[in-house]
Amino acid sequence: MNEQNAIKTNLRNEGFSSVENLSKNINKEGSNIQYNSDNKKYSTKKINTKAMILISLLSAISFILMYIETPIPGLFPEFLKIDISDIPAIIGGMSFGPFVGVGIVVIKNVIHLVTASHTGGVGELANILAGGTYVFVICTTFRKSKDNKGLVKGMIFATISMAIVGGLVNYFILLPFYGQIMGLEAIINMGSAINKNITNLFTLVLYIIVPFNILKGTIMSACSLFVYKKMKNLI
Repeated sequence: MNEQNAIKTNLRNEGFSSVENLSKNINKEGSNIQYNSDNKKYSTKKINTKAMILISLLSAISFILMYIETPIPGLFPEFLKIDISDIPAIIGGMSFGPFVGVGIVVIKNVIHLVTASHTGGVGELANILAGGTYVFVICTTFRKSKDNKGLVKGMIFATISMAIVGGLVNYFILLPFYGQIMGLEAIINMGSAINKNITNLFTLVLYIIVPFNILKGTIMSACSLFVYKKMKNLI
């Protein structure tokens, strides 16, 4: 009888010990899970912070590049100038998504509006619509495949899209605005001095604005392709 009681006591002690050990293990694992979860949150926060820093840097570079522009005498009137300020937005869009790329375009133009605008926001709005379209299309197409083929396809679609949107923006917003300042006839005459087929606002957009945006899109695409080949391991 005493032996049976001793056996029962040992079993209870062993059972209690096993349960206690199991409980300790669960608590330990729970602590590890919590620790890992905290680390994950910290890692995510760290990644988000890095992303914000990079986006801010790309926006600043994009703004600076707005001042590096050049006219193309003989092909287009002097008021049309080529710049490559949307390339940082393309890099940002490839890395973080097309909406981030468009956001960089917006930030660039907001800074320009506050610091150096002579159009009361009209020029900046036009730049956001045309440049934002280009960046959004190229980055959306690229992120579906993330290879050279996807990038080239995106460049073609983006250039065509920017030419169309740029033409509409100039026809309905930008050129009428400048026409109130300089006189619309004077602007049309600047175009007709290059192309005799230009006789009104529509033909100015058709023969000057659309080809200009196609050329600008092609130049930006070539520059973006070069930058992508240098940075594709980071994107």
